[in-house]
Amino acid sequence: MFRLIKWLIYLGILAFLALIGYAYIGPFFGADFSPEREEIRQEIILEDS
Repeated sequence: MFRLIKWLIYLGILAFLALIGYAYIGPFFGADFSPEREEIRQEIILEDS
């Protein structure tokens, strides 16, 4: 049982390192993580009191 838990921990660490590596190396292979930019305008009417 302990061996299974140990391998799951190793697998989790490896997956975490792979995710970090993909985040840094991904843009060199064409993965774009930036959000789409869009301007939003809304009219605001302020009332005089």
